[in-house]
Order: sequence, then C-alpha cells, then structure tokens
Amino acid sequence: MKRTFFQRLSRYYLLFTGGFGCFLVALAMLEKEGMPRVWIGYLFMLATITLYAFIGLVSRTSNVSEYYVAGRRVPALFNGMATAADWISAASFISLAGTLYLHGFDGLAYIMGWTGGYCLVALLIAPYLRKFSQYTIPDFLAARYGGPHHGRIVRMMAVAATIIVSFTYVVAQIYAVGLIASRFTGVDFSVGIFLGLASILVCSFLGGMRAITWTQVAQYIIILVAFLIPAIWLSAKHGGNPVPQVAYGKLLPKLTAREQALQHDPKEQEVRRIYQERAAAYAEKVAGLPGTWDAGRFEAQRQLDAVKQRNGTLLEIRLAEKALLAYPKTVEEAQEAWDAARRYYEQRATPPAPHAEPFAAATAQASDVKRNNFLALVFCLMVGTAALPHILMRSYTTPSVHETRVSVFWTLFFILLIYLTIPALAVMVKYDVYTAMVGSKFSQLPTWVSYWANVDRVHPLISIADINRDGIVQLAEIAIDGDVLVLATPEIAGLPYVISGLVAAGGLAAALSTADGLLLAISNALSHDIYYQTVDPHASTQKRVTISKLLLLAVAFIAAYAASTKPADILSLVSAAFSLAGSTLFPALVLGVFWQRATRQGAVAGMAIGFLVCVYYMLHTNPILGGSAAGQWFQIAPVSAGIFGVPAGALAMIVVSWLTPPPGKDVLALVDYIRTPEA
Repeated sequence: MKRTFFQRLSRYYLLFTGGFGCFLVALAMLEKEGMPRVWIGYLFMLATITLYAFIGLVSRTSNVSEYYVAGRRVPALFNGMATAADWISAASFISLAGTLYLHGFDGLAYIMGWTGGYCLVALLIAPYLRKFSQYTIPDFLAARYGGPHHGRIVRMMAVAATIIVSFTYVVAQIYAVGLIASRFTGVDFSVGIFLGLASILVCSFLGGMRAITWTQVAQYIIILVAFLIPAIWLSAKHGGNPVPQVAYGKLLPKLTAREQALQHDPKEQEVRRIYQERAAAYAEKVAGLPGTWDAGRFEAQRQLDAVKQRNGTLLEIRLAEKALLAYPKTVEEAQEAWDAARRYYEQRATPPAPHAEPFAAATAQASDVKRNNFLALVFCLMVGTAALPHILMRSYTTPSVHETRVSVFWTLFFILLIYLTIPALAVMVKYDVYTAMVGSKFSQLPTWVSYWANVDRVHPLISIADINRDGIVQLAEIAIDGDVLVLATPEIAGLPYVISGLVAAGGLAAALSTADGLLLAISNALSHDIYYQTVDPHASTQKRVTISKLLLLAVAFIAAYAASTKPADILSLVSAAFSLAGSTLFPALVLGVFWQRATRQGAVAGMAIGFLVCVYYMLHTNPILGGSAAGQWFQIAPVSAGIFGVPAGALAMIVVSWLTPPPGKDVLALVDYIRTPEA
C-alpha cells in the first residue's frame, strides 16, 4: 500500500530524530576520549548548518505556489511544529529565561502575552486568512479594503508595515546568530553573523516557504531537545524530580529563603554601600560641571606627566595615556557618561526583587506602576502576535480551513512544551547561582565565567569583580546579561560540554528558523505585492520567484549589517516589533473580518494613526532613541507603546469608516465568504 504524505513525513523525521540522537551520543563519547571543546563546537555548527542546507537543496523550487505557501499541502501536525519553530525565536530561546532570572514574576508578562496572542490568532484571524487562500497579508488587506484597483494604497501601507516590523525582528535574530557563533567557534562576532546568514539564505533563497517549512520542523526537534535536557538535569539535581514543572514548585520556597538570607547578609550590604558611594560620587561630579570636568582633565594629564617624569614602566605610561584618551572630550560628553555611570551604580546598589513576589517595589505607587506596565506589555505582545506577518503567512500553507484550526492547536501545544519549562529553568539556574557560586572564593570561579566574559569585551555578558576585596563572591558582585543565561546553563549545571554545544545548536536553530520566515515575509511582500501586483502584473511565474530571491538576498545582507552594529538587546528589539505590528495591522485585520462597515479610508487612517502614535511614543520616551523617561504617558515604558497605538488606530478606523461611504457589494461578498464555515 502506498504511504500517505503524512506517513512519509513522519518516517523521515523519526529517522532524523534517531540520527540526531546517535550524533549526540557519538560526540559525548569523543569528548570523553579527550576531543577538544572547540572541535565539538565546530562539529555542532557544521552538522546543523549542513543539515539545513541539505533540506534547502532538496526542497528547492521555482513554482510560485510552492515558493510562497509550500503548495498548501503541509499537514496540521507538521505545520504546527514549523510554526512553533518560527515562533520560538532567539528572544524566546535565549533571552526569555534570562529575563525571568533578572526580573522574576514581572518577566511572566512575555509568557502570558505571547501565548495569549496565539489564542487571538486561532480565534480571530488564521482560519479566515486560510479561507481567503492567497499568498500574503497585504493581499488580504488590499482585497478587503477596495479590491484590485482601489486597494493599492492599503496594499502599500501593509507592505511598509510588514517590512518595518519584520526587519526590526530579523535584526534581533541575526544578532543572536552572531552571539552564538562567536561563542562556540571563536570567530569574531561580525564573522559569526555572516556565517549564520549563509545558512539562512540556503534555505529561504532556494526553496522559499517549502524549504523553510521542512527545515523548521527539523529545527523544532533540535530546539526541544536542546532546551529540555539541561532543564531536566537541573530539575533532577535540585528538585529530585526529572519533571521541571513539578520540581519548580518545590524549589521556589527554597529560593525565596535563600533570597531573604542574602538580603540581610552584612557582606552583601557592604558591597551595595560601595555601589551607592560610587553613584553619589558621580552625582557630585555631574552637579559640579563644568568645573569637575576641567579638574578631571587636568588630573589625568598630571598623572601622565608624573609617570613620565619618574621614568615609569611602559605599561604604566600606556595605562596613563589610555586614561587620558578615554576622558570625556567635552562637558556634554562628560555629563552623559557620568549620568550613565550614576544610573548603573544606583541599579547595582538596589537589591534584586524577590523572584516570586508580584510587582515588588519600595512603595505602593511604584508597585502600581509595575503592575500597569506588566498589563500593558501583555496586551502589546498579544495583539502584536496576532498581527505578525511571518506567523500569519503560515495560515496559508495547510490544505484546508479545518487543517489550519488543528494546526494552531498543535502550534500552541509545541510552544507550551518550551514555554512551561522556561520559568522552571529560570528558577533552577537562579537557585544554582545563589547557592553554588555566591559564597565561593574568587580563586575557585568556574572556567565558564571567563569564557563568557571574553565573548564581548566592550559590553561583557558576565562580570564578577571583588568589590569589597574579601576574596569571596557576593551576589551584588555578579552582573549577568540575560542573553547569556540559557547558553551558559549547561556549564552552570556542570553538564558535559557536548550539552553546551547542543544548547548552542538549539539557540542557533531558534534564531535561524525565525529569521528564515521573516526574510521570506519581507521578500514576498516586495516581490508579490509591489513588483507583481503593482509594477509588472504580467510577469511570468519564473520571473516573480527570481525577483523574490534577489530581494531576499539584498534584505538579508542589509539586516546582517544592521545586526553587526549591535543596536540593542534582543528582547528590546523584538518587543518593539510587536508594538509596531499590533498598532499598524491588528485593527485593520480584525475589523476587516468582523465588521463589514469598515472602509478603505478607515483602514488607511487606522494604519497611519496607529503607526504614528506608536513610533512617536517610542521616540519620545526611549533614551536610546533620543527620548526621555520624563515624557512617558501614565508611566508606561516605551516597550509597550502599542498600548496607545492600537486603540488610537482602532478608534481612527471606526470614526473614519462611519464618516465615509460603506464598502461595495463585492467587498461585502468577500467578508461573507471568508466567514462562512467550510463545507
């Protein structure tokens, strides 16, 4: 009997999973026999990238339907796995556990927002897009708001939104690729970015959605194995139970007790007093400008002259010269640098909030601000998820509307396998650090600390300094970047290095899978919605696919260059993309399905107003973008700008729709069609 497509796929991926398991066992044996760590890192990188390239080559296509939507024949289970891999980006795999480690309960906003957002996708958008049966999100918006002739402006605005949102998001993924590659192969960060880019391009360039889908299924398997093994190990080690979610509940009271003990430790308080004194010193220097700047510059020059006059060593002279060169060149530069230093030391002087306490703050008012920001972030992530073009595109790849609904169920299931483990992993790593590292001697620090400290010397991912000169590590002396936590977890837990390589491969798979989908969303919007629908409607299918591939190549290199400048941390970039997506696309998508009175003019006004309000708030309140926290509305952080952009866009769309003539019969017929249940 001839096997069905689903059975063949199941057989292929079971064989792949078995082969990957054998690969891990073989590397573990080689490590035991003395294989150098760097070789293991290279083997992991080489094997996984070669695998993705192989799938890309096998799945290459020039067929429009295959390239844009994988031929609309992906079974629900495998589409769910592919979408989960598309969804579990570098932010989820690398940064989310680190955010929970650093911020405790408040970090759960990301878990709740992203998971809740997928429920909105399932209920409000995905089945209706599949019933529409086209290729891109701008396709749907253009047809809904004016048809082929009058919907051009809506299409252009949707394309612009798709490009801005996806580009912001993809830069974060490529940044993560550079971080992982530089750590596990020893290459420069920028070189690591372009190595990862080669893998991305082989999949998306050759086979489009077809190649990306089958690659993402393999990537999800790697992501799942890479995330669960260290979590299960730590769970058994600290909780006596291999199920992280069960051990998590048992370990949380122990972590709370350890936090309370450290908070009242005299040594911890001593270190924080030193930080407070340093912050006060910088505050005095800022208050004394410009006199303090002149005095400091004079003192740096005097120190250099003194070293030269007493014939100091070459090293002493170099250090004095370096101090003079590093001194702020102007009063304005000094104010900016010293203010940043003051804020840094004030932050280090503040004890960490208890992990399990919601909205922990010194005052009730500060706690209320934290709660409001928590709810605002959950809202922005939910509506942003429901409007992300690269996620919604996957609604087009299943054989039917029913399969799309089932696919969303499987997506949520596969996402939750990771998302329910992330809070547990954060608690277990935190407990390990608080009990094993804190209180140990500086002379006995594990080697992984120096490894990660040297990955990025300008902005160290981890730093531990003996502030009070007692030779003992205090919690206040440890500074860990959230982006490093998951990648360093195997070494923190004392696992073999082969597991570190596995986690790196998982992080790489998470970043590459999302980057593939994002780049395809951008190139498809440019080639299909601008070139084919606007510039050359008579272009052959071969020409359309070729244009898409060339545009994908161009966008990929621009994104790689942007990532090489290290613009911000991964989670901040990703969160900005969600606010922009929600503010610009969410009202137009949802009202387009559920409100027949929504008009083209209303959609244009809603998308424009939502986008402008969101961008204005980000620019006005984010210090990185030249704004100030003093400009915040209701003390809402700029990462949650969508809390203002989404209602503004929806309100503008409703008001303008009522003030303009209702849509024509063809549009009303389209709305009725996509909302009619499938036979």
